[in-house]
Amino acid sequence: MEASQGEPLRHRRLIPDSEHTPEMAGVVDRNIVAILARRRADEQRKSTQDRIADRVTRFTGSMLFVYIHLAIFGAWIVINAGWTPLPRWDPSFVVLAMIASVEAIFLSTFVLISQNRMQAMADKRADLDLQVSLLAEHEITQLIALVTEIARKMEVEAARDPELRELAQDVAPEKVLDHMEAHERRMAR
Repeated sequence: MEASQGEPLRHRRLIPDSEHTPEMAGVVDRNIVAILARRRADEQRKSTQDRIADRVTRFTGSMLFVYIHLAIFGAWIVINAGWTPLPRWDPSFVVLAMIASVEAIFLSTFVLISQNRMQAMADKRADLDLQVSLLAEHEITQLIALVTEIARKMEVEAARDPELRELAQDVAPEKVLDHMEAHERRMAR
């Protein structure tokens, strides 16, 4: 089912009429649907290893994980400290320390795997944000030039503002970055 660009999203059947909010522009609904669809697609493309790392990281970042460790380590310490009549199997706590160390190595690795993937996703979003900003800047520049020209033809006084000429010029992002870096170098001295 094809829909024209201008057709409201609720008519495209992506969002049921019952869920469409009239105070929200259709483009907002379209964007929400697109973002959620992309997240689902990215989730489905994840490898088994990434899914396992995510689950382990999610579980180890939960209060259930904390409670389980409190119970196990607490019981281990209470029993091996000799505070109960149960037999001690690790009175020096060397085994407990070894288990905790090995666990920490693996957990930190799972966390790093998840963080690396999250950083890659954040980099993609930052690239998208930059691209959208550059497109918006270019479109606004073109609109300023067009409106200024219309205002000149209509002899509107504000069209003579010298700042408009500057604003109507396209900005090269690489030149802005060079300029920012030059300022940073000067400030670092």
